[in-house]
Amino acid sequence: MIKITFPDQSVKEFVKGTTPLQIAESISPRLAQDVLAASINGQEWDISRPINEDASIKLFKWDDPEGKHAFWHSSAHLLAEALQELYPGIKFGIGPAIENGFYYDVDPGDTPIKEGDFAAIETKMAELASKKEAIVRHDISKADALKMFGERNEEYKVELISELEDGTISTYTQGNFTDLCRGPHLPSTASIKAVKITSLAGAYWRGDEKRHQLTRIYGISFPKKKMLDEYLALMEEAKKRDHRKIGKELELFTFSPAVGQGLPLWLPKGALLRDRLENFLRRIQKRFGYQQVITPHIGNKLLYVTSGHYAKYGKDSFQPIHTPEEGEEFLLKPMNCPHHCEIYKAFPRSYKELPLRFAEFGTVYRYEQSGELHGLTRVRGFTQDDAHIFCRPDQLKEEFLKVMDIIFIIFKALDFKNFEAQISLRDPNNREKYIGSDENWEKAERAIVEACEEKGLNARVELGEAAFYGPKLDFMVKDAIGRRWQLGTIQVDYNLPERFELEYTGSDNQKHRPVMIHRAPFGSMERFVAVLIEHTAGKFPLWLTPEQVVVMPISEKYNDYAHEVAAQLEMQDIRTTVDDRNEKIGRKIRDNELKRIPYLLIVGEKEEQNKEVSVRKQGEGDKGSMKITTFAELLTEEVERMITQW
Repeated sequence: MIKITFPDQSVKEFVKGTTPLQIAESISPRLAQDVLAASINGQEWDISRPINEDASIKLFKWDDPEGKHAFWHSSAHLLAEALQELYPGIKFGIGPAIENGFYYDVDPGDTPIKEGDFAAIETKMAELASKKEAIVRHDISKADALKMFGERNEEYKVELISELEDGTISTYTQGNFTDLCRGPHLPSTASIKAVKITSLAGAYWRGDEKRHQLTRIYGISFPKKKMLDEYLALMEEAKKRDHRKIGKELELFTFSPAVGQGLPLWLPKGALLRDRLENFLRRIQKRFGYQQVITPHIGNKLLYVTSGHYAKYGKDSFQPIHTPEEGEEFLLKPMNCPHHCEIYKAFPRSYKELPLRFAEFGTVYRYEQSGELHGLTRVRGFTQDDAHIFCRPDQLKEEFLKVMDIIFIIFKALDFKNFEAQISLRDPNNREKYIGSDENWEKAERAIVEACEEKGLNARVELGEAAFYGPKLDFMVKDAIGRRWQLGTIQVDYNLPERFELEYTGSDNQKHRPVMIHRAPFGSMERFVAVLIEHTAGKFPLWLTPEQVVVMPISEKYNDYAHEVAAQLEMQDIRTTVDDRNEKIGRKIRDNELKRIPYLLIVGEKEEQNKEVSVRKQGEGDKGSMKITTFAELLTEEVERMITQW
């Protein structure tokens, strides 16, 4: 018999070789029907795989990320099985589950896969799923794996196998398809009831632009057709909210091939939106005692060697800039933190000065592959709302809590009501990925856990998701249509202060190391604006929107009065434009409502005579006529009500 410990710490005995599915059946038939995956002693596990020793167990259903992962991972294999039948000779790269669905990288040879083929692929996947094929795991030796995939001319799989250690290799087979895979997977294809191939993309093998470009086929699947229908409706809404589409309509930003891929150009209205976001955060930071700093866009290569960023990111960054000086190299700045460390080092520091809080809207550069670029969410040059707090160890938790307060203020102001937190810790089984001592890591991890407990924040713990220099707390926000975005982040770092030999003189007159907190509530201005556009569908809060008011004369005779109204409102710090095109007023109203401008003011003979404006509010319609000063007061009061909340 083996002892199985459940999440509530209860313990039951089972026969050796019992599977998680059988354990679920012993609890209830409904649970057995719903369970998709398990973890055994923290390791991902098929529900059909035997357990042969005492273990802790967790069972996962569709609503759990782990359950979806197993479902979509199995669906990726189903896609590959369908492709194997439809495209004889096709070769396979990797096929993981992703946040929403799955993909498979394939080399179809001389027969390209096109969007017109999607329906045939979906039909074949549905046909195979309906056979309810068992998905069977086999542990296999490295020699046998190399032989099996070598005989099938699966060069990409052979390359992957050659890098694995013997004794760690497994395959999964369903029908006539066998794949190299760690799992976990569903017991069979029976529960895959609805599939959709969503898109195609190019993907270089192993992410190397010098290697062969494969075809990446994206898809998604569900246990019920109704769920697929709901997802497709959601995707239609997402298309309407696409920040690239709305950004163009609202004239916020653009890209130019002449400037370069992934390098956004902010247009006047977008710059105004971004400037207001920055000023909003500056005001909050001033309240919390931050000092603004400015650092260069480049730094000596040795700076990033010292910080560890060169070893970690050097090959993925832009190549070094060589100067006329022999052997002198600079890098485009991939991070702001090394520069802030040097600002700290500029003067001797005392314990009485700490904490020091340096903040900067600092632009950094990272070379993302062209296939990974996507609007403002994935770019090569972006501005972080970066700050670094240098504090004494006894100040760490208090400072961490204050940063959490800043993030909560931002989420409230921008109506991000639905968010969750994730504590990202080291992978305890792969510590060589990280820099710094075990002692420092343990102190940093403990500080984050305690801060979350003190705030009553129910944060999910993820092992292996920490930054290479320290653990972190990430905030995942759900937008208006339920998508998850990673926005704010707070990271504790004992390691950079050691690498840069940062010191302060303590009350004991001895030298001590400060602790460093990295924080970016927005993350990057580019990505945050993209998320904000899609969350609001371009209808920004009144205090933030680049254009608060548009004045529309009903004919050219009243253009002068329209500009007079605009001038008076601008004097009240109300952002106003005039639409004096020679168009009918109905057309002007429609066009400006599409621009998501909150207030539309119509002026004609009556308004000019009475020094009034006729007011329409976006989404609410006609509000009647009023004096210009009355309207200005109402709008100003509306903005004040918004900003006094935070």
